[in-house]
Amino acid sequence: MSINNHKNISTFIHLGTFSKYFIPFGNYIVPIVLWTTNKDKSSFINKHGKEAINFQLSILLYTVILGIFSFPFFIFSVFGDATINDLFHLDDFSFSFSNPGGFRTLIGASFIGIIALIGFFLEIIFVIIAALKANKGEEYKYPLSIRFIK
Repeated sequence: MSINNHKNISTFIHLGTFSKYFIPFGNYIVPIVLWTTNKDKSSFINKHGKEAINFQLSILLYTVILGIFSFPFFIFSVFGDATINDLFHLDDFSFSFSNPGGFRTLIGASFIGIIALIGFFLEIIFVIIAALKANKGEEYKYPLSIRFIK
């Protein structure tokens, strides 16, 4: 297998993460399949495969954490100014969608939404940079990536 072939496979491993827009969990499936079938052929492919998968797993972890932080804003927007006592006495509790938690909820939800949007664009930028580096035959380490696979 030629060095150009190694560069092409590594590039496709990174670009394969965009398959999530067409295939559910494609951002994990495509890079894992490409990496596992080719990792023994080259240390270059092995390094890029690990990087791509580690970055996608890191994005998953960050998304879960962001979801956990956004959960209280969802609760306050649904239940409004309900107290814990109201939540446990559902017989005298009425939902109020007219007061969706107030201004604090709007600010908090907007802040989390902005962070999610920034993260979305950074992911796209980092994947494109990684693919370009792989195509040039250079190594690349994703920023903010946790090394799950060493």
